[in-house]
Amino acid sequence: MSKGSPTFKEFSPKQLKVLTWWCANSDLRKYDAIICDGAVRSGKTVCMSLSFVAWSFYEFNDTSFAICGKTIASLKRNVITPLQPILSSLGFGLNVKNSQNYIEITYKNKVNRFYLFGGKDEGSAALIQGMTLGGILLDEVALMPRSFVEQAIARCSLDGSRLWFNCNPEHPAHWFYREWIKKPQEKNCIYLHFTMRDNPALTPPIIRRYESLYSGAFHKRFVEGLWVAVNGAIYPMFNESTHVRTPPERRLMNRFYLSCDYGTVNPCSVGLWGEYNGKWYRMDEYYYDSRARGEQRTDMEHYSELEKLAGDLPVEAVIVDPSAASFIQCIRRKGKFTVIPAKNDVLDGIRQVSDALKQEKIYFSPECKDTIREFSLYKWDEKAVRDAPRKENDHAMDDIRYFVTTALNAPDSDFFVMSVER
Repeated sequence: MSKGSPTFKEFSPKQLKVLTWWCANSDLRKYDAIICDGAVRSGKTVCMSLSFVAWSFYEFNDTSFAICGKTIASLKRNVITPLQPILSSLGFGLNVKNSQNYIEITYKNKVNRFYLFGGKDEGSAALIQGMTLGGILLDEVALMPRSFVEQAIARCSLDGSRLWFNCNPEHPAHWFYREWIKKPQEKNCIYLHFTMRDNPALTPPIIRRYESLYSGAFHKRFVEGLWVAVNGAIYPMFNESTHVRTPPERRLMNRFYLSCDYGTVNPCSVGLWGEYNGKWYRMDEYYYDSRARGEQRTDMEHYSELEKLAGDLPVEAVIVDPSAASFIQCIRRKGKFTVIPAKNDVLDGIRQVSDALKQEKIYFSPECKDTIREFSLYKWDEKAVRDAPRKENDHAMDDIRYFVTTALNAPDSDFFVMSVER
């Protein structure tokens, strides 16, 4: 696809297979489903979503279909928004009803309905229950709970209905990997594995850039497209000689935040962050381990230490563990700081912190001794059947993750909406 335009210049052989497997003269037409997995930016999503809509008009008229993502927001951003200009350029008419999460698409004398769903948790299965569908496209299927996926599949009861799956790899013990990717013949399913080189839109310099962004398990998954288990250190890219630096003088810094992983029995960790020339420094920290000290502190005692850490700096907001309801209320009652409940997707947050470390967007003062200590001890739980850190030596790690996902990488619009409440 050419830059800034919905006009396609060429497709790779795998993309062409996705686009044509259901056609009358295709030897793949006998299959009921298709799975595309592999690297990020490998051209899976655009060709699959386009093919899904084209197939729906080839087989059906006046029929309901579903397009699903982890959330409605991610689905619209990653699938629907890029798809709309492509369909329009090919002669399809679209009536998008955002408030109803519904799109009516027309082509010549045919019309079909496409409902948008988010499969973010176990309760999402109830949203799609009771529908009758001609087909379903599940984008980021590995991020959805099994109950939602199986309920969605059960809705496709019309004769000729087909299933379309798209994902990046996760843990090899993941249910979708075991039940679908390892059993394509049993499911009467086509399985196609994509790499970045299957996307003609990516130039060699762009591919090299993506290859340099990730390391460790994230490189194997997002670049090599492999379903691998994570093990060892969570942040192997952290290096004291690179990431531990004396911060610039406070008067030279432009913006300030506090991030907090709250604990009473477990340690309470608070970090003070300052921005200078586009880089963020963890300038200082408060870390209190009640077990080690032999004495618990109250919300007010922790708040007093937080105020001392901030001093007279113009802190824009305190980003707090969203489960720490009493401490959030304590800060709000004082009225001095804006409070933002942190985004708390652990795995996505670890990926974002890994990126920030590798790109040297964040640094740590030598005074942050507990942070530096935890970096060396923060490990993956090798006994877990899903990716998860060990629940130890993770308190500074959590508050760093809250800062990166909620402040450093937050879209301006999201951040503004969350930051107004006191």
